[in-house]
Amino acid sequence: MDAPSIIFYVFGALAVVGALGVVSARNVVHSALLLVLALVMVAGVFFVLQADFLGLVQVLIYAGAVAVVVLFGLMLTRVGRDTDTLDNPQKPFAILAAAVFLGTLVYTIVKTGWLHSSGTITRVDAYALGQSLFTTWAIPFEVASLVLLVALIGAVIIAAGDRS
Repeated sequence: MDAPSIIFYVFGALAVVGALGVVSARNVVHSALLLVLALVMVAGVFFVLQADFLGLVQVLIYAGAVAVVVLFGLMLTRVGRDTDTLDNPQKPFAILAAAVFLGTLVYTIVKTGWLHSSGTITRVDAYALGQSLFTTWAIPFEVASLVLLVALIGAVIIAAGDRS
């Protein structure tokens, strides 16, 4: 096994560990920090796969901006330290949904020829990607940014509550 494969598997394993930490951490802030770890490791996987643009976008947008928005959301909502258990009647349905999702994911991985393909990776020039993003996909790009802006403003208004 060569060095890029080892680095790929290490980053992938750390991403899975971070993701498991997100859902199993009792402290919400620790969960948010583990989310940052998982997202940065996914960026590392992109860099190993020579998808530099996706790696940079992953670091800047997800690990940077989304994590900051999550932490601001935690601070604005003034989450108290509840010691109550988080179990509720929906837990069996959540476990069933997770098992169905895992089964579908494993089935897709096994039935797809990814594991046995020996194809070459073609790099996409960042300039060509930028040209496509700001010409062909300019309107959907701006609509997505407006939707995110409206969601952020709505979250701030809901968190602020009635101040009168």
